[in-house]
Amino acid sequence: MTDTANKNQGLKPFLLRTLADPVLLYTVLLMMAIMYHYRSSLTFAYGVASYFIGWGVFRIFDFVNKHHILGFFACILLYGFSGYAALHEMEVGAEKYPITWSLWFFTPQDSLKYNKWYTVALFILFLVFMLSVVYYFTRVRYRIFMSFLIFIIPFTIYGKEYQKMPIGFIIALAMGYTLMMVNFRQLSETPKEKIVNKPEVWKSVAVFMMIFALLSTLFPKPTVEEDRTILESLINAEALTDRLNQMLDVFRDTSDGEQFRSRQSNVIHYVVQADQPMRMKTATFSSYDFEKDSWQASDLDTHYKTYEEYPIPIDFSTEVADAVFAAAQLDADFAKKYGLEEYAGRKLTYPEKKNATVISRINFGGETVPVPEGVTSLESTNFKGILAVSRAAAVFTDDENYYMNDEFRFKYLPYTPLINKEDKALVDMFGKMDNYSEMLDDAFAVLDDVWRPDDETKHLRKILDANCAFYDTYTDILLDYNDDQRIYDLAQQITAGLDSEYDKAKAIEWYFVTNDYIYDLDYRKAPDENVDDFLFNTKTGVCVEYATAMVMLARAAGIPARYCEGYLMNQEIEGSRGYYAISANDGHAFPELYIRGYGWVTFEPTMSNVENLAAKNTEKSSTTDMLQNAGYVLLAIAAAMLLLFVVMPFLMHKLFILINRKRSPDAAVAAVIHRLCKLYGIPPTNTADEACEIIHAASEADISATARLFNKSVYGEIPMTEADKAKAMEDYLAAYEALRESKKKKRKLKRSPQGGN
Repeated sequence: MTDTANKNQGLKPFLLRTLADPVLLYTVLLMMAIMYHYRSSLTFAYGVASYFIGWGVFRIFDFVNKHHILGFFACILLYGFSGYAALHEMEVGAEKYPITWSLWFFTPQDSLKYNKWYTVALFILFLVFMLSVVYYFTRVRYRIFMSFLIFIIPFTIYGKEYQKMPIGFIIALAMGYTLMMVNFRQLSETPKEKIVNKPEVWKSVAVFMMIFALLSTLFPKPTVEEDRTILESLINAEALTDRLNQMLDVFRDTSDGEQFRSRQSNVIHYVVQADQPMRMKTATFSSYDFEKDSWQASDLDTHYKTYEEYPIPIDFSTEVADAVFAAAQLDADFAKKYGLEEYAGRKLTYPEKKNATVISRINFGGETVPVPEGVTSLESTNFKGILAVSRAAAVFTDDENYYMNDEFRFKYLPYTPLINKEDKALVDMFGKMDNYSEMLDDAFAVLDDVWRPDDETKHLRKILDANCAFYDTYTDILLDYNDDQRIYDLAQQITAGLDSEYDKAKAIEWYFVTNDYIYDLDYRKAPDENVDDFLFNTKTGVCVEYATAMVMLARAAGIPARYCEGYLMNQEIEGSRGYYAISANDGHAFPELYIRGYGWVTFEPTMSNVENLAAKNTEKSSTTDMLQNAGYVLLAIAAAMLLLFVVMPFLMHKLFILINRKRSPDAAVAAVIHRLCKLYGIPPTNTADEACEIIHAASEADISATARLFNKSVYGEIPMTEADKAKAMEDYLAAYEALRESKKKKRKLKRSPQGGN
């Protein structure tokens, strides 16, 4: 038997033992669970890297265990090199990236554009840390509490962003942790306690875990409304998310819409008191880069004016037709020139303005103020700083941030007059004018020459002034679609036969509903995808793609349009009618189109899956729901595993008999001894005679004849005969049955009252 023991010291056994190291495999599983959160598509690649790097690092740790002084310097080199590599990746990742690595780490990843260098740096740091602590608290010093803290690290990574870990990782980590703790538990033998063999522990614990997984899927789970108050108070996630959200949503120059892809944070940033749900705008962008698939702000978006008195008029949305008709009433020549005689003095029928109050729930300070669609004015606020309004009707602070409980009270039109047939006909008339820009200039000149002190004339003159400046300066930007022929052809196809700009806009809006476009929060675009790919190839995306596509189609149809970002307000607070909560999870992108004769109108092309937008908070099922849904799969796996554990010994027994019949007599005799040692748990360092004594003591089976044959064959080099082979197989069968009977007697003894005592 010593030859067998020596064989275990060779290169092949060493590789098999270390490559199948359960500690290494468990660490790899921990790393895969963590890296799935940061880049799910590369989870397997990170797992492979963790495996091979971890194998090498564990060899260094083995060296440290044997050579403490030299090992100390080896560890210094390992950690120094790892730190240098991580810092290098951070420096490379920081180039042309707007935030630092530390802020990137704490920011919701679905709100950011993927940074591979930052992710690699995080992988290096986490891998070295995990390898060190898992190795230490299993192989060096067993500490169950520390091991548990290591186990929950991946869960905290997901928890900080209100995300749920995939159910497969949850089950695998739970089983791996349990098996680790049992396998490396430091037991001490006493007269009343006996240390069982580790293989037996693995089998029994594995069976227990399979039964646990099985029962967890079969029994129904109660529906529990989660209360995260304690967790929030521990890690202050609300304050952190507030600040990060403001960093992402401030008045900025570019946007690639990454903040709208699968962000899953329900931390409330605002409460809005209003009569209805609506879209809320925080920023606009006018220039689209086809190569980078991103939006840039123009002067139209960034130019602003500050105000210190209230109310602040926000006049760039409506009443253009009213101002022109007023000019036609004041100047007959103007009316005649543009054929407006019959419209002189007319007005559109507007709905009654309503109030909307935006209440801040931000601890660390905000800069942009969500503005309701159809806004006409900012009536008042308890904010003491100076507010600014951009040409694109975005409202933000000019000198200092607002904070918790600051309120902003707006007036807005709940819907456009264009749903009224008579009003729509009046507005449609402007859409057919070839000289619309010139007509606006002339109308402004009329109102400017005919001075009247009344507020209405002054108000209408401001509206025309703003529209003239916009139409003369920004039309080219707002009609730019890169002269993309496919986009132009599609726009003409969608709007064929329509004269009204509003009808064209509605046709484009509904195009996405009726042409199999898919709203998918889990979809990740390739680096070179842009609006063309969404329109003609993938037809899959989120609100960013829908909004961008409608802007491009509208421009190709001759309608000025811009891309807007903000929120989709639709979560009415339970028990507080008329109060809506806005969180980062409600982030939304949508288009605004300039309808001649009226002004800016918002549209909702993403309504092809509007129920998905309204359900962003609940679209990912809870962990218990996922367990329930995965029940059938787990049931099959658990049943198969249980069956395997029950029948495996019998199958291995039958397989051994079948194979041994085909072996030569010498090989068959040696195989019998090795097989019996494995069955009885005898280490390979024992001799055949010692194994014979252990087997007899355990089950009273006598294999002395086979032991003598083994010694003759291995040490005496005497060839075995078929009769010797038959005798060895006879001893094997007798010892196998004796072992089964011995186990039965022990189980009966344990169940008896005397055995229990």
